[in-house]
Amino acid sequence: MDREVALITGGSRGIGRAVALAMAGSGRNVVINYGGNAGKAEETAELCRAKGVEAVVVRADVSSAGDCEKLVKETVDRFGKIDVLVNNAGITKDNLMLRMDVADFDEVISVNLKGPFMLMKLVSKVMMKKRYGRIVNMASVSGILGNAGQANYAASKAGLIGMTKTAARELASRNITVNAVAPGFIATDMTGAMSERILEEMSESIPLKKIGDPADVAAAVSFFASKEAGYVTGQVLCVDGGMCM
Repeated sequence: MDREVALITGGSRGIGRAVALAMAGSGRNVVINYGGNAGKAEETAELCRAKGVEAVVVRADVSSAGDCEKLVKETVDRFGKIDVLVNNAGITKDNLMLRMDVADFDEVISVNLKGPFMLMKLVSKVMMKKRYGRIVNMASVSGILGNAGQANYAASKAGLIGMTKTAARELASRNITVNAVAPGFIATDMTGAMSERILEEMSESIPLKKIGDPADVAAAVSFFASKEAGYVTGQVLCVDGGMCM
């Protein structure tokens, strides 16, 4: 059976894990990239294998050109193609702009924006050979609305949205679609460390009055990755409980 192949960066936990499981659940073989936690990445791979597909883990720092090349090469060497790329890896280094170190600004831009640029450039060349591909970039409502204390993160995600639209125009003639998902407040390790009071305040600020689940985001990614979304490109889908409406 010729299964599609999905490469997910930052796929070891949280939204990345949910996306990997959704890709596996739809019958795709998956490559799970991780930056530091090999154990969590292997856990995700095992959960994917339980769905009857192949799953491999590859360590790579997406801010490194050499690591990105290695990640793509190992994927192609193993499976011969890449049908779906999900640029999910991302970091935060929050601080008010007046207190933010230039190094923290640069690091967030390197991982969240330069990484997807390098991977889209590499993977689109692989996809062009098959004249088919689905690229989904993980943006954020912070890149649309802005957020105090996140000048670097908001800039990286706003930039990613602009790059998504540009890549969509450049790759459309090759039957490669490029879209972005912009999550709002989603239940992850980060929100798990917050107090009940803060979580309640966050929920109250959302029109649907609740924090989202990683599976909500994965469902949006699954749509963009599907054959049914072949006439959709250059779009940003907010999964945010109504924050951006």
